[in-house]
Amino acid sequence: MFKRIGILAHPQRPASGPIGEQIKQRLQEHNIATWMQTTWDADIVAPLVADSDMVIAIGGDGAMLRAARLCAPPNVPMFGINTGHLGFLTEASGETWEAALSALLNGHYWIEQRMLIRSEAWRGTQLLSMSEALNDVVISRGMIARSVLMETYIDGGWATTYAADGLIVATPTGSTAYALAVGGPILPPELKNILVIPVASHLSMDRPMVLSEGATVEVVIAPETAGDVILTVDGEHTATLQVGDCVIVRASERISRFIRLRERNYFYRSLLDRMEPRIPVRREPAQRILHNDIPGLSANGISELDSVS
Repeated sequence: MFKRIGILAHPQRPASGPIGEQIKQRLQEHNIATWMQTTWDADIVAPLVADSDMVIAIGGDGAMLRAARLCAPPNVPMFGINTGHLGFLTEASGETWEAALSALLNGHYWIEQRMLIRSEAWRGTQLLSMSEALNDVVISRGMIARSVLMETYIDGGWATTYAADGLIVATPTGSTAYALAVGGPILPPELKNILVIPVASHLSMDRPMVLSEGATVEVVIAPETAGDVILTVDGEHTATLQVGDCVIVRASERISRFIRLRERNYFYRSLLDRMEPRIPVRREPAQRILHNDIPGLSANGISELDSVS
């Protein structure tokens, strides 16, 4: 039974705040201690999360990514309500949250575990950044449209040198995000493998690689690279890299725990519902042009000139 539940409402989604207030009221009616934040300041939110049994994140997939990084250290499960666009990581919507909350409080749920990856950016012995990601770590070019040369090592051995716009190192969760957009494979979320895929590779390895569980990826910015190189973790800029800088990515010791209401085999159907093309309903034209409205054309479509022998 949940005794203390936190609510994180996305500050830039207008519907998130009102839904959060309604959920807070419902939880308090069930004598559950509740807190709510719309400003996602990690210094303020992290202690609240650590003292909670569950966190409800209201927003889109971006909100879920941020919530995952906050909830993973104290191993707190999270539940997502979508008020954004895609909502692939969420479990309920702004229209279904009431039924979802009822099922949740009645214990009709299960916990899905998803891996995180940890990235470290080094300049010699100086640690530039260290972050965890639910989706991906991306090394990419800056404003100048030039390829980045990236010497890539797997488990300490040289694998290849990419010449590309960027390199994505993704989790199975991230395989359906940016990695999918550039032609990567879809990995089911229960796997613990890392995916490596180049972006717009030029005269170098252009195929994605799925690495064995526990593999470590090391990427060094090669001397021939010109221009800025950017490191982003789950879409957030964490460092600007230079020639010789090194990024190390491996599986994190922490995991992300999602509260699910759907069947355990939900993943493929949920994915295909978002990916399969939908044929729009054909609308009638605003004004239908009839044959007999065209001068010189009879109702059967035969030109009056053609009918004259």
